Amino acid sequence: MSTKAKKVDHARPPRRAFGLVGLLVTAGLSYLAASHIYIATDWWKLRDYQPSAQVSGLANSTTMTDAARRYFYINHPAVEDKATFRSNCDKFGETTIVLGCYQSNMRGIYILSVDDERLEGVEQVTAAHEMLHAAYDRLSKDKKAEVNRWLQDFADNQLQDARVKKILKNYETTEPGQQLNEMHSIFGTEVANLSPQLEQYYRQYFTDRQTVAAFAGSYQGAFTSRQEAIQKYDNQLKTMSKTINDNKNTLVSQEKQLDDEGRKLQNYRASGRIDTYNQGVEPYNTKIDTYNKLLEDTKTLIDRYNAIVAQRNQLAQETLSLQQAIDSSSLPATK
Repeated sequence: MSTKAKKVDHARPPRRAFGLVGLLVTAGLSYLAASHIYIATDWWKLRDYQPSAQVSGLANSTTMTDAARRYFYINHPAVEDKATFRSNCDKFGETTIVLGCYQSNMRGIYILSVDDERLEGVEQVTAAHEMLHAAYDRLSKDKKAEVNRWLQDFADNQLQDARVKKILKNYETTEPGQQLNEMHSIFGTEVANLSPQLEQYYRQYFTDRQTVAAFAGSYQGAFTSRQEAIQKYDNQLKTMSKTINDNKNTLVSQEKQLDDEGRKLQNYRASGRIDTYNQGVEPYNTKIDTYNKLLEDTKTLIDRYNAIVAQRNQLAQETLSLQQAIDSSSLPATK
């Protein structure tokens, strides 16, 4: 065949067309082979699988489409206590710090169980986040490149959320090379307003993506509202502390002056200089009144300061308890 081919005029269209068709057929067969592998492996993983009520509830509450549910269920997702969660997520060395982990090649999704009512929405957002990692795994090379362009363009030119920007910045050092993968999950679950291309893209995974973003806003609000209140209290305490210290310094100075003037008045009286003494009594008493007024005001300010400190520390304790509710890092992994 090779010898006969050399005798054919290479300019003849039929020969070039045949070569092109051959390439298309080869590429098509490769695609079909990959598709059949996914179909077969997906069927195998789902053949006897029945999601728990908790897992199906997460899929329902996040409005996952049929395609998203398949990516989710193929991974046999599990909602686990802290120790079990750490054991499963540490096993393969791929975790998202405290909330969930996805093992690549559809080897599992694990979600940290969070029972704190103040953090309603954490499990839902985590489930959707990890499902999107599984979906990203399945994107074709060309589609992934296209989606990556949309993600990077949004991150560079439209992203406004400072918290999300900080998270993405941290990924540059904690997970280098995975920023786009993380953008794919974070933008789809935590950013309310996306570009038209991304909004259209995520419709294949959620019938109402805003529901997921609302869950994210709800539990993040439990942290941000307290952090903002703590910052407001800290600013107020800083101002009050300066006023209290200034008042204390003034009181010390006034007290010294009053002591000096008091001794002078006593000396005037003891030496019989009554007129001089009487002339100094009223100004002295006025200064006493001023001192006492400032002293009482300062005591009141100190009481207010201490009350605010207690309120501030209560919020700090609540924030700490929220962090502990979603942090499994202090626990040893089960064996």
